[in-house]
Amino acid sequence: MEFNEKLQELRKSRGLTQEELAESLFVSRTAISKWESGRGYPSIDSLKEISNYFSVSIDELLSSDKLISIAQKENRSNIRSLCDLLFGAIDLFSVILILLPLYPNRVGGFVYSVDFISYTQTSRFNLTVCWILYSLLILMGAVEMLLIRKGWVKYNKVVMEISLGLNIILVLYLGLMRESYAVITAFLLLAAKVILLIKRIKNEK
Repeated sequence: MEFNEKLQELRKSRGLTQEELAESLFVSRTAISKWESGRGYPSIDSLKEISNYFSVSIDELLSSDKLISIAQKENRSNIRSLCDLLFGAIDLFSVILILLPLYPNRVGGFVYSVDFISYTQTSRFNLTVCWILYSLLILMGAVEMLLIRKGWVKYNKVVMEISLGLNIILVLYLGLMRESYAVITAFLLLAAKVILLIKRIKNEK
């Protein structure tokens, strides 16, 4: 007997509706419907709740192979979520490019390091481009965090790729401006994001 059939049998043996079982397991009725129709399987935590609620072992609910498959899928999902979370955090961390004293201001023969807000010794065009790139990266970080919160994983990958492209453009532009400290900082942020994106892609295979 398959898991979906076992779950239906257990539920009906208690005289429960899908709504009542969903309330007892703290899940949605849609989740119960999905499991009973064979269109998906519960998480490990939900399996434990089902096992405790009906006083049956997890082995009675699922075969070992299927249990391993669910655990592997859940592990991949956790790794992907962690990569996405760190990626978004790095984008938000791009604010350091604005706040840290990474830019040289020459005053009376002396060179002082200032933050980007105080930086004046470059063209207005360069300042505008940098402000746009910095703002977009921080915005990408906020969007990534929102997508993670909402569980919209498929959109997050697209946003991450856009963020990566913006970061590459920023590194190249700061290089053209010869802002060595800012270039190094932006490049380190880019390298961290590339590592996370590679990890995420490998995890999906």
